Amino acid sequence: MTVGEALRRGAERLEAAGSETPRLDAELLLGHAAGLTRAELYADFARPLDPAEAGALEEFLARRERREPVAYILGEWGFRRLALRTDARALIPRPETEVVVERCLALLAGRDAPAVLDVGTGSGAIALAIADEHRGARVTATDTSIDALDLARENAERTGLAITLERGDVLVRFPAGPWDLVVSNPPYVDPDELLDLMPDVRDWEPHVALIGRGATEAVIDGAARTLVLGGALVLEVGDGQAERVAARLERAGYANVRVTADLAGRDRVVEGTR
Repeated sequence: MTVGEALRRGAERLEAAGSETPRLDAELLLGHAAGLTRAELYADFARPLDPAEAGALEEFLARRERREPVAYILGEWGFRRLALRTDARALIPRPETEVVVERCLALLAGRDAPAVLDVGTGSGAIALAIADEHRGARVTATDTSIDALDLARENAERTGLAITLERGDVLVRFPAGPWDLVVSNPPYVDPDELLDLMPDVRDWEPHVALIGRGATEAVIDGAARTLVLGGALVLEVGDGQAERVAARLERAGYANVRVTADLAGRDRVVEGTR
């Protein structure tokens, strides 16, 4: 079987299994199996797969047919300028969260050594991206999950970026600060909405990072107590939640409340200053 044939058959299988991006998924999995970039796949269309490559591809396709996320199968995923290790210990870093980082960096502009808190860090994506792109930032990242913190620590070592990792639950105690910026992608899926999620998310990504009530409000209130004057809070929110969360920031006394859309045009990021 040639590279081209493997790509065609793989895409057909993944489309039948319900993948929303079967061709892209097949490209990534075939590239991973054969050690080729996507560009190299198309340059080597007529090259036969060797038995090891074919066997690896079959394993990856079977896992994806069970709707395991591609990022977990590959074991790494790109986020801004970083390649992060990814597995079921934490949510997969997503493009919409890159917009969260953009807003954080804009709000930190002009601050030489800002103290930054990332609440619910998961893989460490937000914390590490800020540390990477604002080299003066002193970043602390917290999570309730020991497994997630272990993954974030591995990613810090992988990228060579220095962040402080702490276990903590903002529903119990909010880190004291003072902070120049607090950022969070908290669990915001209502438990009643779980069955509506795609199986890639519902059946594979950690529910503790997806589902929760009260986390967003706890971050809003905790940041209001611990931000320096003029410090900023940046939150990622679920579809249809931005207006409600923005109003909650205003009631908590935040100024300059702003909503930013993600790359798909959905209102995704809410921010305000103390």
